[in-house]
Amino acid sequence: MLLAACSGRRSEPQPAEYVAVDTVPMMVLQIQQCARLYTTEYHIHKIVTHDDVVRLKGNVLNRPFNIPLPLGERKIAIPMDATVKACIDFSTFSERNIERRGDRITIILPDPELVMTSSKINQQAIREYVGLVRPHFSDKELSSYEQQGRQSILAAVPRMGLLESAQQNAARVLVPMLTQMGFDEQNIVITFRKSLDMDRLIDLNTEKR
Repeated sequence: MLLAACSGRRSEPQPAEYVAVDTVPMMVLQIQQCARLYTTEYHIHKIVTHDDVVRLKGNVLNRPFNIPLPLGERKIAIPMDATVKACIDFSTFSERNIERRGDRITIILPDPELVMTSSKINQQAIREYVGLVRPHFSDKELSSYEQQGRQSILAAVPRMGLLESAQQNAARVLVPMLTQMGFDEQNIVITFRKSLDMDRLIDLNTEKR
């Protein structure tokens, strides 16, 4: 399925000298035809929790006190399921993304984009405890906790290995294409820029695609 995303005419294998000079424009064109390639998808389950207690604070005989009031506690647990995808947009791919040293070729992938494509709360599985003297959680509060859950999931993305998976899956698409053009698989390197800033790669707009 990944290979089908990069359909296009393929040239017959050529000698290395010919490939290195004459097929670069065709290589750029075929890689551009990959368009937006979704390389990795993670399904994440998270439970967002929140609790607060009404406390009585003050001083008696110059001694501070901080006492939780009976029946003044509120707790809630919100189950959330989210889908996070890594995609690579090849529409701006150009010869600047290609480095050649003799028979060795390096493809520097465009910066990946990490986006939360969906998030959903299991309303029936929400559990809450509200003390007798406290109001129930409002819709505004629930919406705020849900947003905090999304932010927490996205903050954990850099530790999930999405970039490594995106690079490996992109290689599975591009390497066969390059070998068809005459390059030896051992001389093909697929990589990202060395100075990627993970925080700038994350799209905070959820349910975008």
